[in-house]
Amino acid sequence: MFIMTLILCFISSILITPFVKKLAFKVGATDQPNQRKVHAKVMPRMGGLAIYISFISGLLIMNPDSPYHLAIVVGSIIIVLTGILDDIFELKARVKLINQIAAALVVVLWGGIDVDFINLPFGRGELEFGVWSVPITILWIVGITNAINLIDGLDGLAAGVSSIALISISGMAIVMGDVYVMTIGFLLLASTLGFLIFNFHPAKIFMGDTGALFLGYMIAVLSLLGFKNVTFISFIIPVIMLGVPMTDTVFAIVRRLVKRTPLAAPDKSHLHHCLLNLGFTHRQTVLLIYAISAMFGLTGFIFSFTTVWGSLLILFIIIIAIELIVESVGLVSKDYKPLLNMMRGIKYEKNR
Repeated sequence: MFIMTLILCFISSILITPFVKKLAFKVGATDQPNQRKVHAKVMPRMGGLAIYISFISGLLIMNPDSPYHLAIVVGSIIIVLTGILDDIFELKARVKLINQIAAALVVVLWGGIDVDFINLPFGRGELEFGVWSVPITILWIVGITNAINLIDGLDGLAAGVSSIALISISGMAIVMGDVYVMTIGFLLLASTLGFLIFNFHPAKIFMGDTGALFLGYMIAVLSLLGFKNVTFISFIIPVIMLGVPMTDTVFAIVRRLVKRTPLAAPDKSHLHHCLLNLGFTHRQTVLLIYAISAMFGLTGFIFSFTTVWGSLLILFIIIIAIELIVESVGLVSKDYKPLLNMMRGIKYEKNR
């Protein structure tokens, strides 16, 4: 039953996407080329609607039992409607943010999905968030939702990275025996992969904010369900698995703060832009980011099975690796290379 439903989601997504493409042109949900974007012709967006319809179809068939289920579905409706309106009318950033917070509040206050505490390493007891649990959870949901949206700049990039994250989260759910997260994760994965056939380079349709916001929202919620109220070390696992979108988002914020530009202002300095500037082709850039995402996902798995000291060592290596990648591609700026400059200085001193 489950396998057949996954196949149905995959095939439904393939069959529905061409109809969504026609609908996008009819309602004016199109992406116009400009200096900031890499495509050269008018493209239909709102493709995420095909993912959503396919996913909901599978959800109705499986009807997984969970106290969080209805709240998650209602929250996703708010997010998808926001995405559709944005793809057609280009909503202001403030309006989108308010709707994202509203969707997050639905699952937090109605669904009861929040992070109340984490167990500290080395037997140091618990860190209870108290009144901060709700804002912290909302910040996580809104942050991941926008992180997926920010990397949606190349054909198939957001869909592929989201698929890799869903494989990682669903795989961990199998290990942890969480049937609900596994079911939702794989239904969403099958629906996304069906759409990716039309979205990979050269894309025939973009997922738009309808897809990027929906995938980001669902990934954020699933990661919370899978890792809530656990050890501090385990809480880092979803952060690692979502390493690419989180790194890109964090350094986009840093970059805009350094340059004193509005946080919501778009630019051409995201990870995919930097790789393109280094000479990688469109397809090579996407595949390289897929590989980095898969590496983060695999590291998240390994991280979950190591000792505390082993986890801290892996975390240290990841931080250094991220910093080296950021400096190498110029994610903050071309002149921001403190670690690389330090390494060059050490090498120079040794050769004297």
